[in-house]
Amino acid sequence: LTILALGICYHAQAEPLKVTTVAYHNVESTYDSLATVEAERQSTVSAQITGRIVEINFRVGERVQQGQVIMRIDPTAANQDVAGMQARVHEAEVQLQNSQKQYARLQDLFKQQYVSQSQLDKAEADFKSAQAQVKTLAAGLGQSSTQRNFATITAPYSGVMSALYVEVGEMAVAGKALATGYDPTNLRISAQVPQSVIEAVRHQQKAYIELSGQAQWLTASNMTILPSADSRTHSSEVRLLLPNNTALAPNQLARAHFVTGIDRRLVVPASSVLHRSELKAVYVIPKSNKAQLRQVRLGKNLANGWIEVLSGLDVGERIALEPIAAGLGK
Repeated sequence: LTILALGICYHAQAEPLKVTTVAYHNVESTYDSLATVEAERQSTVSAQITGRIVEINFRVGERVQQGQVIMRIDPTAANQDVAGMQARVHEAEVQLQNSQKQYARLQDLFKQQYVSQSQLDKAEADFKSAQAQVKTLAAGLGQSSTQRNFATITAPYSGVMSALYVEVGEMAVAGKALATGYDPTNLRISAQVPQSVIEAVRHQQKAYIELSGQAQWLTASNMTILPSADSRTHSSEVRLLLPNNTALAPNQLARAHFVTGIDRRLVVPASSVLHRSELKAVYVIPKSNKAQLRQVRLGKNLANGWIEVLSGLDVGERIALEPIAAGLGK
Protein backbone atom coordinates (compact mmCIF):
# COMPACT_ATOMS: atom_id res chain seq x y z
CA LEU A 1 0.00 0.00 0.00
CA THR A 2 1.50 3.35 -1.11
CA ILE A 3 0.35 6.69 0.35
CA LEU A 4 1.34 10.03 -1.32
CA ALA A 5 1.38 13.06 0.98
CA LEU A 6 3.43 16.28 0.56
CA GLY A 7 5.49 14.57 -2.13
CA ILE A 8 6.69 11.87 0.23
CA CYS A 9 6.01 8.15 -0.43
CA TYR A 10 5.23 5.86 2.52
CA HIS A 11 5.15 2.06 2.07
CA ALA A 12 3.03 0.23 4.68
CA GLN A 13 4.47 -3.21 5.22
CA ALA A 14 1.99 -6.03 5.99
CA GLU A 15 2.78 -7.96 9.15
CA PRO A 16 4.20 -11.44 8.47
CA LEU A 17 1.77 -14.32 8.82
CA LYS A 18 2.01 -16.51 11.88
CA VAL A 19 2.58 -20.07 10.72
CA THR A 20 3.05 -23.53 12.22
CA THR A 21 4.36 -26.79 10.85
CA VAL A 22 2.10 -29.80 10.53
CA ALA A 23 3.46 -32.68 12.62
CA TYR A 24 2.51 -35.66 14.70
CA HIS A 25 2.08 -34.97 18.42
CA ASN A 26 1.47 -37.04 21.50
CA VAL A 27 -2.00 -35.96 22.56
CA GLU A 28 -4.52 -37.12 25.14
CA SER A 29 -7.12 -39.46 23.70
CA THR A 30 -10.56 -38.94 25.16
CA TYR A 31 -13.99 -40.50 25.38
CA ASP A 32 -16.63 -37.84 24.77
CA SER A 33 -20.07 -37.86 26.35
CA LEU A 34 -22.98 -35.46 26.49
CA ALA A 35 -23.46 -34.22 30.05
CA THR A 36 -25.97 -32.28 32.12
CA VAL A 37 -25.18 -29.49 34.55
CA GLU A 38 -26.40 -30.12 38.10
CA ALA A 39 -26.30 -28.17 41.35
CA GLU A 40 -24.71 -29.98 44.27
CA ARG A 41 -26.92 -27.91 46.59
CA GLN A 42 -30.46 -27.35 45.34
CA SER A 43 -33.41 -26.99 47.70
CA THR A 44 -37.15 -26.51 47.49
CA VAL A 45 -38.69 -24.67 50.44
CA SER A 46 -42.23 -25.68 51.37
CA ALA A 47 -44.94 -24.27 53.59
CA GLN A 48 -45.20 -25.69 57.10
CA ILE A 49 -48.33 -23.78 58.07
CA THR A 50 -51.55 -22.81 56.35
CA GLY A 51 -52.07 -19.18 55.42
CA ARG A 52 -52.23 -16.65 52.62
CA ILE A 53 -49.04 -15.38 50.96
CA VAL A 54 -48.72 -11.70 51.88
CA GLU A 55 -45.19 -10.83 50.74
CA ILE A 56 -42.65 -12.08 48.17
CA ASN A 57 -39.23 -10.40 48.23
CA PHE A 58 -37.30 -12.26 45.51
CA ARG A 59 -38.03 -13.37 41.97
CA VAL A 60 -36.58 -16.04 39.67
CA GLY A 61 -32.96 -15.31 38.75
CA GLU A 62 -32.27 -13.06 41.73
CA ARG A 63 -29.53 -13.79 44.24
CA VAL A 64 -30.52 -14.45 47.84
CA GLN A 65 -28.20 -14.33 50.82
CA GLN A 66 -28.41 -16.88 53.62
CA GLY A 67 -31.02 -15.86 56.19
CA GLN A 68 -32.77 -13.30 53.99
CA VAL A 69 -36.58 -13.42 54.00
CA ILE A 70 -37.84 -14.92 50.74
CA MET A 71 -41.56 -14.54 51.49
CA ARG A 72 -44.05 -14.26 54.33
CA ILE A 73 -47.28 -16.11 55.09
CA ASP A 74 -50.10 -14.33 56.94
CA PRO A 75 -49.31 -15.04 60.62
CA THR A 76 -52.76 -14.07 61.99
CA ALA A 77 -53.90 -17.62 62.70
CA ALA A 78 -50.51 -18.54 64.15
CA ASN A 79 -50.55 -15.45 66.40
CA GLN A 80 -53.99 -16.42 67.67
CA ASP A 81 -52.78 -19.92 68.47
CA VAL A 82 -49.84 -18.49 70.42
CA ALA A 83 -52.13 -16.08 72.34
CA GLY A 84 -54.51 -18.94 73.18
CA MET A 85 -51.69 -21.15 74.41
CA GLN A 86 -50.26 -18.31 76.52
CA ALA A 87 -53.64 -17.88 78.22
CA ARG A 88 -53.90 -21.62 78.91
CA VAL A 89 -50.38 -21.69 80.35
CA HIS A 90 -51.23 -18.75 82.63
CA GLU A 91 -54.39 -20.51 83.79
CA ALA A 92 -52.44 -23.70 84.50
CA GLU A 93 -49.84 -21.76 86.47
CA VAL A 94 -52.59 -20.27 88.65
CA GLN A 95 -53.98 -23.75 89.27
CA LEU A 96 -50.48 -24.95 90.12
CA GLN A 97 -50.05 -22.20 92.70
CA ASN A 98 -53.40 -23.09 94.32
CA SER A 99 -52.57 -26.79 94.38
CA GLN A 100 -49.17 -26.08 95.89
CA LYS A 101 -50.70 -23.96 98.67
CA GLN A 102 -53.39 -26.57 99.36
CA TYR A 103 -50.81 -29.31 99.54
CA ALA A 104 -48.68 -27.27 101.97
CA ARG A 105 -51.70 -26.58 104.25
CA LEU A 106 -52.69 -30.24 104.33
CA GLN A 107 -49.13 -31.23 105.21
CA ASP A 108 -49.30 -28.99 108.29
CA LEU A 109 -52.74 -30.28 109.21
CA PHE A 110 -51.60 -33.87 108.72
CA LYS A 111 -48.77 -33.30 111.19
CA GLN A 112 -51.37 -32.09 113.70
CA GLN A 113 -53.53 -35.14 112.81
CA TYR A 114 -56.44 -33.01 111.61
CA VAL A 115 -56.61 -34.69 108.15
CA SER A 116 -56.26 -38.26 107.01
CA GLN A 117 -53.48 -39.77 104.92
CA SER A 118 -55.86 -40.18 101.97
CA GLN A 119 -56.64 -36.45 101.97
CA LEU A 120 -52.92 -35.64 101.98
CA ASP A 121 -52.26 -38.11 99.16
CA LYS A 122 -55.03 -36.54 97.07
CA ALA A 123 -53.60 -33.04 97.62
CA GLU A 124 -50.15 -34.31 96.59
CA ALA A 125 -51.61 -35.93 93.46
CA ASP A 126 -53.42 -32.73 92.53
CA PHE A 127 -50.22 -30.73 92.96
CA LYS A 128 -48.17 -33.08 90.76
CA SER A 129 -50.95 -33.16 88.16
CA ALA A 130 -50.93 -29.34 88.07
CA GLN A 131 -47.14 -29.39 87.59
CA ALA A 132 -47.46 -31.81 84.67
CA GLN A 133 -50.26 -29.70 83.14
CA VAL A 134 -48.06 -26.60 83.20
CA LYS A 135 -45.19 -28.49 81.50
CA THR A 136 -47.54 -29.90 78.86
CA LEU A 137 -49.05 -26.52 78.04
CA ALA A 138 -45.60 -24.85 78.05
CA ALA A 139 -44.47 -27.39 75.47
CA GLY A 140 -47.59 -26.62 73.44
CA LEU A 141 -46.79 -22.91 73.65
CA GLY A 142 -43.28 -23.55 72.38
CA GLN A 143 -44.69 -25.56 69.48
CA SER A 144 -47.15 -22.78 68.63
CA SER A 145 -44.34 -20.21 68.74
CA THR A 146 -42.27 -22.39 66.40
CA GLN A 147 -45.24 -22.73 64.06
CA ARG A 148 -45.57 -18.93 64.04
CA ASN A 149 -41.92 -18.64 62.97
CA PHE A 150 -42.75 -20.83 59.95
CA ALA A 151 -44.75 -17.90 58.58
CA THR A 152 -41.42 -16.30 57.63
CA ILE A 153 -39.65 -18.22 54.84
CA THR A 154 -35.87 -17.61 54.88
CA ALA A 155 -33.05 -18.79 52.63
CA PRO A 156 -31.18 -21.82 54.10
CA TYR A 157 -27.99 -20.77 52.23
CA SER A 158 -26.85 -18.14 49.73
CA GLY A 159 -27.83 -18.87 46.15
CA VAL A 160 -30.02 -18.07 43.17
CA MET A 161 -33.77 -18.54 43.03
CA SER A 162 -34.55 -20.82 40.11
CA ALA A 163 -38.33 -21.30 40.47
CA LEU A 164 -41.25 -19.60 42.20
CA TYR A 165 -44.47 -21.58 42.58
CA VAL A 166 -46.78 -19.08 44.32
CA GLU A 167 -47.84 -15.45 44.08
CA VAL A 168 -49.06 -12.91 46.61
CA GLY A 169 -52.64 -13.71 47.61
CA GLU A 170 -52.44 -17.45 47.01
CA MET A 171 -53.07 -19.87 49.84
CA ALA A 172 -50.17 -21.86 51.25
CA VAL A 173 -50.89 -25.18 52.90
CA ALA A 174 -48.53 -27.44 54.80
CA GLY A 175 -46.31 -29.35 52.38
CA LYS A 176 -46.92 -27.09 49.38
CA ALA A 177 -43.74 -26.14 47.48
CA LEU A 178 -43.10 -22.40 47.48
CA ALA A 179 -39.76 -21.79 45.75
CA THR A 180 -36.60 -23.54 44.57
CA GLY A 181 -33.04 -22.24 44.73
CA TYR A 182 -29.51 -23.51 44.15
CA ASP A 183 -25.96 -22.61 45.07
CA PRO A 184 -24.14 -21.42 41.88
CA THR A 185 -20.72 -21.86 43.47
CA ASN A 186 -21.15 -25.66 43.67
CA LEU A 187 -22.02 -26.93 40.20
CA ARG A 188 -21.13 -30.25 38.62
CA ILE A 189 -21.86 -32.08 35.41
CA SER A 190 -23.12 -35.63 35.18
CA ALA A 191 -22.31 -37.94 32.26
CA GLN A 192 -22.67 -41.63 31.43
CA VAL A 193 -19.54 -43.65 30.62
CA PRO A 194 -19.81 -47.21 29.19
CA GLN A 195 -18.17 -50.14 30.92
CA SER A 196 -15.76 -50.59 28.00
CA VAL A 197 -13.86 -47.42 28.91
CA ILE A 198 -14.74 -46.89 32.58
CA GLU A 199 -11.53 -48.57 33.82
CA ALA A 200 -9.37 -46.32 31.61
CA VAL A 201 -11.25 -43.29 32.91
CA ARG A 202 -10.81 -44.49 36.49
CA HIS A 203 -7.06 -44.99 35.91
CA GLN A 204 -6.43 -41.59 34.29
CA GLN A 205 -8.63 -39.57 36.69
CA LYS A 206 -8.63 -36.60 34.34
CA ALA A 207 -11.36 -34.96 32.30
CA TYR A 208 -12.18 -31.77 30.43
CA ILE A 209 -15.47 -29.93 30.18
CA GLU A 210 -16.55 -28.27 26.94
CA LEU A 211 -19.14 -25.53 27.29
CA SER A 212 -21.18 -24.09 24.46
CA GLY A 213 -19.75 -20.81 23.21
CA GLN A 214 -16.38 -21.27 24.91
CA ALA A 215 -13.41 -22.32 22.82
CA GLN A 216 -11.25 -23.18 25.83
CA TRP A 217 -12.06 -26.42 27.62
CA LEU A 218 -12.23 -26.37 31.41
CA THR A 219 -10.29 -28.88 33.47
CA ALA A 220 -12.51 -30.71 35.95
CA SER A 221 -11.32 -30.10 39.50
CA ASN A 222 -12.71 -33.35 40.88
CA MET A 223 -14.06 -36.63 39.48
CA THR A 224 -16.49 -39.00 41.19
CA ILE A 225 -17.39 -42.37 39.65
CA LEU A 226 -20.56 -43.74 41.20
CA PRO A 227 -20.13 -47.37 42.36
CA SER A 228 -23.10 -48.68 40.37
CA ALA A 229 -24.06 -49.21 36.75
CA ASP A 230 -27.30 -48.82 34.82
CA SER A 231 -28.77 -52.26 34.09
CA ARG A 232 -30.18 -51.12 30.73
CA THR A 233 -27.27 -49.16 29.26
CA HIS A 234 -24.44 -50.91 31.19
CA SER A 235 -22.86 -47.53 31.84
CA SER A 236 -21.76 -45.77 35.01
CA GLU A 237 -22.51 -42.20 36.05
CA VAL A 238 -19.48 -39.96 36.42
CA ARG A 239 -19.68 -36.55 38.07
CA LEU A 240 -17.23 -33.74 37.37
CA LEU A 241 -16.96 -30.70 39.61
CA LEU A 242 -17.06 -27.40 37.73
CA PRO A 243 -14.72 -24.54 38.69
CA ASN A 244 -16.23 -21.80 40.82
CA ASN A 245 -18.07 -18.87 39.25
CA THR A 246 -19.00 -20.78 36.11
CA ALA A 247 -21.81 -18.95 34.32
CA LEU A 248 -24.07 -21.99 34.03
CA ALA A 249 -27.42 -23.07 35.38
CA PRO A 250 -28.76 -26.51 36.31
CA ASN A 251 -30.07 -28.69 33.45
CA GLN A 252 -27.94 -26.95 30.80
CA LEU A 253 -26.00 -29.19 28.42
CA ALA A 254 -22.23 -29.58 28.28
CA ARG A 255 -19.80 -32.12 26.86
CA ALA A 256 -17.40 -34.13 28.98
CA HIS A 257 -14.09 -35.35 27.55
CA PHE A 258 -12.67 -38.17 29.68
CA VAL A 259 -8.98 -38.85 29.17
CA THR A 260 -8.37 -42.54 28.43
CA GLY A 261 -4.69 -42.51 27.40
CA ILE A 262 -2.05 -40.98 25.10
CA ASP A 263 -2.07 -41.31 21.29
CA ARG A 264 0.22 -40.04 18.54
CA ARG A 265 -1.84 -38.22 15.94
CA LEU A 266 -1.47 -35.72 13.10
CA VAL A 267 -2.92 -32.56 14.60
CA VAL A 268 -3.13 -28.83 13.94
CA PRO A 269 -4.30 -25.98 16.19
CA ALA A 270 -8.09 -25.71 16.05
CA SER A 271 -7.76 -21.93 15.53
CA SER A 272 -6.01 -22.52 12.18
CA VAL A 273 -9.07 -24.18 10.63
CA LEU A 274 -11.46 -22.04 8.57
CA HIS A 275 -15.13 -23.06 8.79
CA ARG A 276 -17.44 -22.00 5.98
CA SER A 277 -20.72 -23.91 6.07
CA GLU A 278 -19.72 -27.51 5.25
CA LEU A 279 -16.22 -26.45 4.13
CA LYS A 280 -13.33 -27.01 6.51
CA ALA A 281 -10.02 -25.75 5.21
CA VAL A 282 -6.64 -24.32 6.14
CA TYR A 283 -4.31 -21.89 4.40
CA VAL A 284 -1.16 -23.73 3.35
CA ILE A 285 1.99 -21.60 3.04
CA PRO A 286 4.28 -23.10 0.34
CA LYS A 287 7.84 -21.97 -0.37
CA SER A 288 6.50 -19.14 -2.52
CA ASN A 289 4.87 -17.77 0.68
CA LYS A 290 1.58 -17.22 -1.17
CA ALA A 291 -1.20 -18.66 0.96
CA GLN A 292 -3.30 -21.38 -0.70
CA LEU A 293 -6.67 -22.50 0.64
CA ARG A 294 -6.90 -26.27 0.97
CA GLN A 295 -9.83 -28.38 2.12
CA VAL A 296 -9.10 -30.88 4.87
CA ARG A 297 -10.95 -33.72 6.56
CA LEU A 298 -10.90 -33.43 10.32
CA GLY A 299 -11.28 -35.87 13.18
CA LYS A 300 -11.95 -35.18 16.85
CA ASN A 301 -11.40 -32.01 18.77
CA LEU A 302 -8.71 -32.73 21.32
CA ALA A 303 -7.53 -31.16 24.54
CA ASN A 304 -5.27 -28.11 24.66
CA GLY A 305 -6.70 -26.62 21.47
CA TRP A 306 -5.68 -29.38 19.01
CA ILE A 307 -7.81 -30.93 16.29
CA GLU A 308 -7.03 -34.16 14.45
CA VAL A 309 -6.39 -34.10 10.68
CA LEU A 310 -7.47 -37.23 8.81
CA SER A 311 -6.55 -36.14 5.27
CA GLY A 312 -5.56 -33.09 3.22
CA LEU A 313 -2.24 -32.28 4.89
CA ASP A 314 1.19 -33.89 5.05
CA VAL A 315 3.82 -33.81 7.74
CA GLY A 316 6.16 -30.84 7.35
CA GLU A 317 3.74 -28.52 5.53
CA ARG A 318 3.33 -25.03 6.88
CA ILE A 319 -0.12 -23.58 7.58
CA ALA A 320 -1.33 -20.18 8.73
CA LEU A 321 -2.36 -19.89 12.37
CA GLU A 322 -4.76 -17.04 11.53
CA PRO A 323 -6.78 -18.12 8.48
CA ILE A 324 -8.72 -14.87 8.16
CA ALA A 325 -5.54 -12.80 8.06
CA ALA A 326 -4.03 -15.24 5.56
CA GLY A 327 -7.10 -14.95 3.32
CA LEU A 328 -6.95 -11.13 3.33
CA GLY A 329 -3.26 -11.02 2.52
CA LYS A 330 -2.94 -13.84 -0.04
